[in-house]
Amino acid sequence: MEKLDLTKFYKTYHKATNKPELVTIEPARYISIEGKGDPSAHEFTNCLQALYSTVYTLKFAFKVKQKDFVVAKLEGLWWFDEAKFDVGSMEEAPLKVPRNEWNYRMMIRLPEFVKEEDIQLAKKNVFEKKGISLVSNVEFFQMEEGLSVQMLHLGPFNKEPETLKEMLTFMETKKLGKNGLHHEIYLSDFNKTAPEKLKTILREPVMQE
Repeated sequence: MEKLDLTKFYKTYHKATNKPELVTIEPARYISIEGKGDPSAHEFTNCLQALYSTVYTLKFAFKVKQKDFVVAKLEGLWWFDEAKFDVGSMEEAPLKVPRNEWNYRMMIRLPEFVKEEDIQLAKKNVFEKKGISLVSNVEFFQMEEGLSVQMLHLGPFNKEPETLKEMLTFMETKKLGKNGLHHEIYLSDFNKTAPEKLKTILREPVMQE
């Protein structure tokens, strides 16, 4: 039985260059969990534990049905209270907004054959077998980013403003404005990869101004 690998199936979605580029992103389905706070805090780690426990429970359930799939890359949407923080442009946000003030939705893309009711059943199994209370916050999520600017960021997360600045310049040149939440796709496992070797796709949904 061949596993469905979404990284290979949706190549444009999971691939970016080291220069800003304009892409069109198709509608996608995810398993996700929302939270707020510093990503180095225990709360963030606990959210990821609930998310991964559920997605692997899903994976093994579908493997039994002869529909096995590779668990896709971790992704995140990030935002903050714009009324509370005076941030002039997007590359300033990581520098001006404290890490504990960021909201996030961590996500893993799902195959089309996984339905919302499958997630609910997986959550029930995770809670019964592992007692992970945060699994109640795991949910099905759909998103259609459409027209977006993206770029591959190489290196530690604290250097992202440099990449975001390049993206902003590109957007200004093309007369494009933001049209959604800041999106990151973690091509590297940040728990196992040296910061200088991290690869992350940074994506910003846009619209013509």
